[in-house]
Amino acid sequence: MRDQSSTGRALSEEELQELVSSSDAGARNPVGPVGTFLAIVAIIWSVFQVILASPLAYVLLPGSIINNSRQVHLAFAIFLAFMAYPALKSSPRHYIPIQDWIMGLAGAFIAMYGYVFYEKVTASGGLADDVDKWFALAGLVLLFEGARRALGPAMAIIATIFLLYVFYGSSPVVPDVIRWGGASLKKAMSHMWITSEGVFGIALGVSTKFVFLFVLFGSLLDKAGAGNYFIKMAFGALGHLKGGPAKAAVVGSAATGLISGSSIANVVTTGTFTIPLMKRVGFTSEQAGAVEVASSVNGQIMPPVMGAAAFLMVEYVGISYVEVITHAFLPATISYIALVYIVHLEAVKRNMPVLGNRVVSMGRTIGGMAAFFVGFALLCYGVQYPVKAITAALPNSGLILSILVCAAYVGLLWFASKVPDLEPDDPNAEDLELPVVGEIYKAGLYYLLPIVVLVYFLMIEQKSPGLSAFWATTLLFVILLTQKPLKAIFRGENGTVERFKDGIVDLLQGLIDGARNMIGIGLATATAGVIVGTVTLTGVGQVMADLVEFLSGGNLILMLVMVGLLSLVLGMGLPTTANYIVVSSLMAGVVVELGAQSGLIVPLIAVHLFVFYFGIMADVTPPVGLASFAAAAVSGGDAIKTGFVAFFYSLRTVALPFVFIFNTDLLLIDVTWVQGIMVFITATIGILVFTAGTMGYFVARSRIYESLVLILVAFTLFRPGYFMDKIQPPFRTIAPTDLVQAVDEAKPGSELRVVVSGPDFISGQPKDTTLVLPIGDEPAGERMDALGLMTLVEGDTLVLEEPMFGTPYSETMQGYDFYGDEMVTVTAVKAPANQLPKELLFIPALLLLIGVYMLQRGRAPKEGVPA
Repeated sequence: MRDQSSTGRALSEEELQELVSSSDAGARNPVGPVGTFLAIVAIIWSVFQVILASPLAYVLLPGSIINNSRQVHLAFAIFLAFMAYPALKSSPRHYIPIQDWIMGLAGAFIAMYGYVFYEKVTASGGLADDVDKWFALAGLVLLFEGARRALGPAMAIIATIFLLYVFYGSSPVVPDVIRWGGASLKKAMSHMWITSEGVFGIALGVSTKFVFLFVLFGSLLDKAGAGNYFIKMAFGALGHLKGGPAKAAVVGSAATGLISGSSIANVVTTGTFTIPLMKRVGFTSEQAGAVEVASSVNGQIMPPVMGAAAFLMVEYVGISYVEVITHAFLPATISYIALVYIVHLEAVKRNMPVLGNRVVSMGRTIGGMAAFFVGFALLCYGVQYPVKAITAALPNSGLILSILVCAAYVGLLWFASKVPDLEPDDPNAEDLELPVVGEIYKAGLYYLLPIVVLVYFLMIEQKSPGLSAFWATTLLFVILLTQKPLKAIFRGENGTVERFKDGIVDLLQGLIDGARNMIGIGLATATAGVIVGTVTLTGVGQVMADLVEFLSGGNLILMLVMVGLLSLVLGMGLPTTANYIVVSSLMAGVVVELGAQSGLIVPLIAVHLFVFYFGIMADVTPPVGLASFAAAAVSGGDAIKTGFVAFFYSLRTVALPFVFIFNTDLLLIDVTWVQGIMVFITATIGILVFTAGTMGYFVARSRIYESLVLILVAFTLFRPGYFMDKIQPPFRTIAPTDLVQAVDEAKPGSELRVVVSGPDFISGQPKDTTLVLPIGDEPAGERMDALGLMTLVEGDTLVLEEPMFGTPYSETMQGYDFYGDEMVTVTAVKAPANQLPKELLFIPALLLLIGVYMLQRGRAPKEGVPA
């Protein structure tokens, strides 16, 4: 890729596919009996994961296999890593050297060690003996080598550094601030390989239970032809507008994000068509590549199928997947809206031509797309009512509903058979005819059925992500096997049997692709488990918290900047999932704790999304932004320049995490439906105004002061509370000794904020924490007991005693030394004040916006004249 970027040569289709496969699925693809064997192994892995997620898992699989499914999952991943990924660039691609067979088989066996020797391991209480420790060490070495091949050297190097810290953390060369007692080989290997604290921890469990099914779902959906359908629909809707190819690239990449969790694959899949068309209407090679990068990378944050890190949030934050995608929905949506606006402004500034000769109304286009998305959402939501009616009326409702879904599929397939199958267009054709939505939409409506099934089970039935993906994947099995023969029957064509065989081939290839795409994710989650295990074994997380707090000087914004930079730096060598695991394990709790000390209650999900956003930005950012290199390989532009332009286009992705940390309304936390709609409208206006401010163009080219005013307006729309708090304090102060009385007198459903000060249990240094006390409906006199807080008045001081174990604040307060010479006291009590609605500040903000519009209206360029 780097050689290409320096020569400015666009890669061929074959070279691009090799680029994707070497990055995501492995560059080695042997033919003959060995190739067949490896394909069978990949198919077996996919089938195993499908059965594991099914309701019949305990019928079809032994209980011991289910209980040790993480070991089986890792065994497949390690074996296929050594088979699919060559050791070096000079290693053979067409056959597998004997040493790779040995390492692959040994790695698979050691991954299954806990299953094979289950009785021996359990008899010792999960502690490694002298034999176990050497097997575990060999397993870690093989895991790191597999990760090096599949993910690059950074992941293996970072994991090795953490492992060395476990052994040599007591060495004099280790700085005092992070020094610890060290661990023996036996203790370390028990923790990392034998127990579920290290390699076989939460991250690998999520990869086993959830992520595989969603990756497989995407592979099968793409194999069915949905990717080409989504791209054609996007170009049919937007391709004829000014800057249309870029707008279509944004929407097409958002839709393709359902199919591919890989930003690199997304860039190549959609970019081979969109980038040449963007260049045709006036975008430079770097701009065209940057638009594709910015839109493809954001596919990982777009619900309902987000990147693998979203499923890890379910376990790390302790909320359901429905809640994760609910919180992520608004920032992701307005981020894509802003990107469409960015490319629109670029097109207007350069007065770019439109493609084709069809006149299309932008207003009607936007209205039509909005109507489609609203209609699709209403369909997903409304399906529950007939389903509930059928379930209540019929005993065998499951079978009846399955028949109805199949009937809907057959009906939509008959509808699709009335139009020709969609073929990929040539973006370099001299006379390019962009598709007409009214003519092509029929061809792939049935692709939406699996997505409807997935969203229904996730959002309405609220089943587990794994089970939801299972039912959607099962429907895709049916679609892949039957779509070609049924179309042939509906069209009266011959060759039904051959079409059915083609369907089998498509299904098997989809199973293979799904398994190969999971190799890197499986190894990433397993290797990241070593880092998480180090944190839990050594307690370095608390040390990191103290270190970061010292470096940031207790300033939350500075600390967030440091966390963002850490994510970007680590992301230069780590995939998004591994980057998220590492940074969130080290820093998420620190941000929450420091926020509480600063008086800001930061929800844990907000911090995890913050880390996630900056993790995906690492795929953009030079000098190692892999998605930018992939886009440059398609466009023939310079990879570094492409990365910098893509970063500029992604400024809203950088700004949004800071915004939702301080304004959790954007994450739809504790908002009503009406408030949610209001937040959506104001946030959309805010992100568009922010985009206009940073792009230097609104109605006309902006002067510097106009851009600054636009950014101020955007800030006000995003965080009106900042200015309202300056005008009217949000809290009134209550004497600490009156806390019990204030709690008893407060209205049920309200909250009090209490600042607690006292010595840190480890360092002895004083620290502060802000507690939010939710007032329940208990009678006066019992509310403090319900909160688990015990206090004692000594003169003008309110002493706080250690909360009892299991009470609401026992974990939050465990970092305090309640038995030292210095007492833990309540230093401030704050109750909500009667503050004017913060939304009133929208009025002056919108007046400023109108003022900028009036200033620029006279300078607006005329149609056909460059801006």
